[in-house]
Amino acid sequence: MAKRKIPTEKELKSALEFRHTRTDHFSGFTTNVLGSVGFLIGSIMFFVIWITWNLFGAHPFDPFPFPILEMAVSLFAIVLSVTVLINQNRQSRMDKTRQQVEFEVNVRAENEITMMLKMLHEIHQKLGLKTESDKELEEMKEVTDVKQIHQTIDENQSENKSE
Repeated sequence: MAKRKIPTEKELKSALEFRHTRTDHFSGFTTNVLGSVGFLIGSIMFFVIWITWNLFGAHPFDPFPFPILEMAVSLFAIVLSVTVLINQNRQSRMDKTRQQVEFEVNVRAENEITMMLKMLHEIHQKLGLKTESDKELEEMKEVTDVKQIHQTIDENQSENKSE
């Protein structure tokens, strides 16, 4: 009997990693940089300096109500929001793949447990130990019908949507 290699945590994580496009790298970098406390503090300092210079400075280049600053902040907000949406889409793809892998592992584990229950029950019978008909054990020894589970979930989701 061949010995099965159990994957390590590092191997499992690397199996779930995705190829990152340039867009993914850019959005990840942008989100990490722009989502930091340092960037927030730097932005506040920049705005305070900009406003102070243009209110009290000798040569204001963007007088009140600061149209240049307003335009720059608006453009920056657009770039930031699109970057966040790109990052959320990437995260959603990763989560979906993780869920699929987790489901497949759970189904395999369920099949293995069912097989072990059957084997254990057979050993119990061969040893001549008294066995009573146990309805729950018989149900647990049945192979899990994944299609039936999907159908039940779909039906429940349809009922929840109609409510």
